[in-house]
Amino acid sequence: MRTRVTEMFGIELPIFAFSHCRDVVAAVSRAGGMGVLGALYFTPEELETELAWIDANAGGRPYGVDVVMPSRYEGAELGAGSGEELQRRLEGLIPDGHRRFVNGLLAEHDVPELTRAGAGRFLLGWTDATARPQVEVALRHPIALLANALGAPPADVVRQAHRHGVAVAGLASSRRHAAKQRAVGVDVVVAQGTEAGGHTGEVSTMVLVPEVVDEVAPAPVLAAGGIGDGRQMAAGMALGAEGVWTGSVWLATEEADTPAGALAQILRAGSRDTVRSRSMTGKPARMLRNDWTEAWERADSPGTLPMPLQFMLVSEALRRVGRVAHPTLTPSPVGQIVGSLNRVRPSSQVVYEFMTGFGDALDRLNAAAEGRPTPSPPSR
Repeated sequence: MRTRVTEMFGIELPIFAFSHCRDVVAAVSRAGGMGVLGALYFTPEELETELAWIDANAGGRPYGVDVVMPSRYEGAELGAGSGEELQRRLEGLIPDGHRRFVNGLLAEHDVPELTRAGAGRFLLGWTDATARPQVEVALRHPIALLANALGAPPADVVRQAHRHGVAVAGLASSRRHAAKQRAVGVDVVVAQGTEAGGHTGEVSTMVLVPEVVDEVAPAPVLAAGGIGDGRQMAAGMALGAEGVWTGSVWLATEEADTPAGALAQILRAGSRDTVRSRSMTGKPARMLRNDWTEAWERADSPGTLPMPLQFMLVSEALRRVGRVAHPTLTPSPVGQIVGSLNRVRPSSQVVYEFMTGFGDALDRLNAAAEGRPTPSPPSR
C-alpha cells in the first residue's frame, strides 16, 4: 500500500501498533507496519535496554516510541528539577484516607503484600520532568517516530525530535486538541475515538476522524479507536485517514506480555464490558469493568485523585495485584474492540488478517460502486 505515511516512514503497510511489549513492536515492524513502544512504565535505564533489544531484533525496520507528557497535571507548578524531587513533593499531597481505601480494597480481595517493594517507580513518565529523560534515551536510538499520548507535546521537544530527523505524532480526541497538536509542529495527528483503550475522549471514531482530517489538512491523520481488523481499517481510511493507530488488538498476541489475569479477562469480555474510569491514572481511561473499577464508584470510595497523584497512590497496589494475577481485580486498559479478542494469535498473523480484511472490504465497496452483487463478508 502507498499512503503519505508509508512514504514518510518507508514502511509497507500503514498499520501503527502501540504496545508496551518490545516483542510486539519488533514483530509488527518486521511484518511491514510500524511498532511503537510505550515508554511510560520504563525507567530511562530500562528504556535503554528495551530499545537496544528492538534495534537488534526489528530487522532494520522503522519503529517508534510513545511517551506521555501531559500539558496539565498536579504539581506542574512546583518546578522540581528532577522526577525524584517532584515525587517527594507530590507524595505529601496524597490524603491518608485514600491510602486506607486502597489498602482496604486489597485486604477485601486477599491480595498479599509484596516481599520487596519497588522503590522510586511511582511517577515514571506521567509528567514533563519524568518524560524528558525518556525522550533523551529514545533520540539516541534510530527511531523513526516520537509520539505523545496526552495532549500536545512541548514545542521544544518537537523541535528536538526534528533536529534528529524524527517525525512527531500526537494523539487528539477532539478537533480542538488536533489544532493544538499542529500548532506546536506535530507531523502526524492520531484521531483517537472514545472506543479506544487507555486515555480517550468522548467522541466516536466515526465522527472524530473526518473532523480532525478537515481541521489539520494537509497534515496526515491516523484513525484510532475501535480498529482491530481490516474492515475497520478500511472505514477509517475511507473517512480520510492515511493509516491506522492500533493498540488493544496486540494485547492478545503470542508476543505480548499481557499479565495472565488481564489476558483471561480480555479473552472472555464483550464490547460492552468496558468503562471510562479515572481509577488508574486520574484521567479518564477506558478499561475493563471489573472489581477494581467498580470499587472506585462505590459509596465508600474517597474518589480519584488528579494525575499523577492517582497513579502514585495505586502504583504498589497494581504491582501486588499483578503479582498474583488476580482474576477480578487486575486493572486492564483495553478498548471496545475487546469483544473481538477471543483468541491469541501471532502478531504477524494479525497484520496479515488486517490486510486480507482490508482487501475484502474494498472488493465489496468496488462491487457496489460498479453495480455488481456485493460478495458476502468472509466468515471469521
